[in-house]
Amino acid sequence: MFENVASVPPDPILGLSEAFKKDDRAEKMNLTIGVYQDDQGVTPILAAVQKAEKQLCETENSKGYLGIDGLPAFHQRARELTLGDLVSEDRVAVFQTPGGTGALRVAADFLGAAFGGSRVWLSTPTWPNHPAVFASAGIAVESYPYLAADGKSLDFQAMMDAIETGGKVGDVLLLHGCCHNPTGVDLTESQWEDLAELSAQRGMLPLIDFAYQGFGCGLDEDRAALKAISVQHEEFMICSSYSKNFGLYGERIGALIAVAPEASAKVNLQSNIKRAVRCNYSNPPKHGAAIVAAILDSAELRAEWEDELSQMRARIHSTRSDFVDAMKQRDCDVDFSFLLQQNGMFSFSGLTPMQVDWLKNERGVYIVGSGRINVAGISARNLDYFADAVLEATKI
Repeated sequence: MFENVASVPPDPILGLSEAFKKDDRAEKMNLTIGVYQDDQGVTPILAAVQKAEKQLCETENSKGYLGIDGLPAFHQRARELTLGDLVSEDRVAVFQTPGGTGALRVAADFLGAAFGGSRVWLSTPTWPNHPAVFASAGIAVESYPYLAADGKSLDFQAMMDAIETGGKVGDVLLLHGCCHNPTGVDLTESQWEDLAELSAQRGMLPLIDFAYQGFGCGLDEDRAALKAISVQHEEFMICSSYSKNFGLYGERIGALIAVAPEASAKVNLQSNIKRAVRCNYSNPPKHGAAIVAAILDSAELRAEWEDELSQMRARIHSTRSDFVDAMKQRDCDVDFSFLLQQNGMFSFSGLTPMQVDWLKNERGVYIVGSGRINVAGISARNLDYFADAVLEATKI
């Protein structure tokens, strides 16, 4: 049977990372995969995480299975971190998942089973894995415009027009809560309010991919989308990730947070989502959730974590600025100052597919074909090399 299985193309991002590893050039850069790196090019273990792990090693007394929905202590802290006091606790169901992708898949399985025939609306562009996750759950995928024709800014009016014209009752509207992946272009607070009002009028269910809380403007500031949606919608879902803001990439820790219109509806909602989990991975791993819960449960560890998160966010902001300045110093014909308006690790650079291909082949600089770069992959060590390479590429 296996001899007749046809090969499929490699993942557009992970495939590039594999090619990067095989590249034997001394000077090369990987700006593809979404992993934070410090100025030494290392994805660090946060000090708060190390201290929490030490505590767990000293106090943990069992490696038994968790329940289907995960670690109770994590539920409480994840809800507080994500929603704060925006929604009453008795309306919120939290499910610990294997990363943000796991949360998306559980949400897709639940929605596909409970609301057959519904559609999910995705931004153009969006994270490349979004369409596949929902299509594999049998949910039809639609799209709404997001990035303007200039490739640098948000076309908010086109986005609103598409939702107003095409959105139907029962459709799912997937939104990037902050630090839009792959563009780095976010909505303003007033735009979130207008969008929340329109989606409520259309009877759509918001599903917020919230993978980068704290990487945009701050933990609370990055909740602007949730604040606007919670005012207009009685029910919505959030897929959170703790890979980036806690640096727990390898622990695969995320959360699916479902907000019900009232406490009585929450019970049925929980039972259906538990069924989706049970037939997928049965129950989640424990370690990552225990780390997050321990940090958020300790005033000292939380303060240290928030400081480390602020430092990561500040480094990303300064790196954007350093690159823009470097291109100005080189009298580049392209004005890259639009990058300063973007948030999070990712930016749409404006580089064309031909320029991206040239950078990979001629300079060993690996960038996603769309021109998306991981800003955190740029450091003081390689900034000049990258700027020189981009300058050459812009002349093609």
